[in-house]
Amino acid sequence: MQPKPSKYYIRRKASFPDGQVLILKQNDTFAVFDAFGDIQPAGIGQQGLYHQGTRFLSKCILHLGAHRPLLLSSSVHRDNVLLAVDLSNPDVFSKSGELLLPHGALHLYRTKFLWNGVCYERLRIHNYGLTPIEAVFSIRFDADFADVFEVRGQMRKKTGLRTGPIVENGGVAFEYCGLDNVKRRLRFHAAPSPLRVTRSEMFFKAALQGGQEAVFSLTASCEVSEGPPALVSYEEALANAASLSRSEDMGECVIYSSNEQFNDWVNRSAADLRMMVSELPTGPYPYAGVPWFSAPFGRDGIITALQYLWLEPRLARGVLAYLAETQAKDVNPEQDAEPGKILHEARGGEMAALGEVPFRRYYGSVDSTPLFVLLAAEYFQHTADAAFLESIWRNIEEALAWIDGCGDRDGDGFVEYFRQSPQGLVQQGWKDSHDSVFHSDGRLAQGPIALCEVQAYVYAAKNRIAQAAMALGHTGRAAELQRQARQLQERFERAFWCEELSTYGLALDGEKKLCRVRTSNAGHCLFAGIASPERAVRTAETLLALDSFSGWGIRTVSSSEIRYNPMSYHNGSVWPHDNALIACGMGRYDLKQHAARVLTGLFDSSIFVDLHRLPELYCGFERRAGKAPTLYPVACAPQAWASAAVFMLLRACLGLTVDARVPRLVFTRPFLPPSLRRISIRNLRVGPASLDLSIERYAEVVGIDILRRDSPVEVLTIN
Repeated sequence: MQPKPSKYYIRRKASFPDGQVLILKQNDTFAVFDAFGDIQPAGIGQQGLYHQGTRFLSKCILHLGAHRPLLLSSSVHRDNVLLAVDLSNPDVFSKSGELLLPHGALHLYRTKFLWNGVCYERLRIHNYGLTPIEAVFSIRFDADFADVFEVRGQMRKKTGLRTGPIVENGGVAFEYCGLDNVKRRLRFHAAPSPLRVTRSEMFFKAALQGGQEAVFSLTASCEVSEGPPALVSYEEALANAASLSRSEDMGECVIYSSNEQFNDWVNRSAADLRMMVSELPTGPYPYAGVPWFSAPFGRDGIITALQYLWLEPRLARGVLAYLAETQAKDVNPEQDAEPGKILHEARGGEMAALGEVPFRRYYGSVDSTPLFVLLAAEYFQHTADAAFLESIWRNIEEALAWIDGCGDRDGDGFVEYFRQSPQGLVQQGWKDSHDSVFHSDGRLAQGPIALCEVQAYVYAAKNRIAQAAMALGHTGRAAELQRQARQLQERFERAFWCEELSTYGLALDGEKKLCRVRTSNAGHCLFAGIASPERAVRTAETLLALDSFSGWGIRTVSSSEIRYNPMSYHNGSVWPHDNALIACGMGRYDLKQHAARVLTGLFDSSIFVDLHRLPELYCGFERRAGKAPTLYPVACAPQAWASAAVFMLLRACLGLTVDARVPRLVFTRPFLPPSLRRISIRNLRVGPASLDLSIERYAEVVGIDILRRDSPVEVLTIN
């Protein structure tokens, strides 16, 4: 019998429609379109215009006459601001079979973008024929105001009251009063005004001479109780959106290589990461993923910031500031909250506000808290920003107190999790599927559960924050934290090492029995540095063996394990961020060629996927010649930590470390795979300094040349 899935399981109702979806996001608004630029209730049902956790527009379909236009091409521009679609007309026949309009006479150029809660669209129709054409088209639309959890498949016993649609001033207005007493409105408007408007469709006509064109504009405005967004013209809104994208790009470190396909991956990843970042009052924060996780997640935000830290530390500061502000103060079993614990996720939307899902502010993450401390230490090393670190030092101490207190309620020296409410997540590590923690015979582990990687994160957090404490003058505290880290490492090696598997076990269950299965979790122990050197090498070899390394990347679970399923979410799939952390760990132990194999697998994957955009995960099937990696049906793309993976992978191969306190930049036995002969890094900041570097692979070594240095900074290469 199959175990019952979590109530928050994302239902897989169908495959992706037309094999492609197009994504736009701007702050708390995102949209999912099909290849035509339409929104239609098809495929897995995720298409729509969403704002603050609610889908406002659930249908928006363009028809030319009685038919959908012919699709020529569609894409999202490189900066992720503008979606562009080229369409044409099909052959149009009379009832008697006479060809009235040959295909290709009309070109329809459709562009869309988001700005301040509004989806702006422009439709330009051009007659390339020699004779006059009367182009008749319509837009069919609807608004369902579904909470994102409803879209994911969760059923509700009762919903609020939807009124309308009301036809007004050449447009249509929908309104929904939720059970949370929040009024949500969608206003759908066109200019010039349509010929006719019904409650579900707008009709237009354009009489075009040969060579003539007509332009139409449409807006879909998402409004909540505080009032309507400020509507501006299409041109002004687009200029604002493009200007914001350019300003976010200014001063950013730029990576360029001798391999154009690698450049495509890097550029797309950087653009996706910029798109996923929302500006919160505390600073920039990378939302986790579109469509299912477009919200602040603690673990995702921290890992994304760690991956991108050497390029842009401001993101880490924004993540730390938000998580410090939202740190739990009290015990709340419904939220899995305890004093000092760091947030798992925060959601807007009706269901979260009503408590129908516990995620308005939810703390059911066992690893966010030690990772928060680790990020604070790493941010300090990369910036020497003592003032900011002092400002959150109380939060760091409260997080450490949770680790030693509520996080280790049985006092065995390991951090465990066990949900406090039946509403919460059963599994609270990064692999949070209900069946992700199990024994070698397939039995699910019963809690409280101590994951191997969580102990590794605690070790790294205490070890690294001790160095920061020393720099800030907290010498006694630094010594105590270092002592605790050493003791944890000794306990960890005794409890988690599996000699017969040549790797670390997945977890200790509630009876302190080790889950003796080969998983990618063990690779995070290398990332954190808790593994002994000899065991780190053996673990790395195990992770790159044929049963674990698919050719595209390291599987979450080895194919030799009883619960292996390459199509599962966490029991055999390949996750880019997981691979990046593992590769970083390999680099830490000077296993650069191992790290380069991981980088190469993910790089090759990026060549095959749409827009060179690595998804949240893909299936773990063995790599087959001439075949692309097998996509996972409901994976988010873009996903912030998948987008940031390439930057950690590159850092791992280069052996790059930054210390802004000196300031110093160190390359320890740098290595580049054969696909990368040369890399340039421009505007890399090390403390107050900015550098341009050229990195080139030679027969035996990798050389580092300094092209520009605007202030003193030491650059060391250790070969």
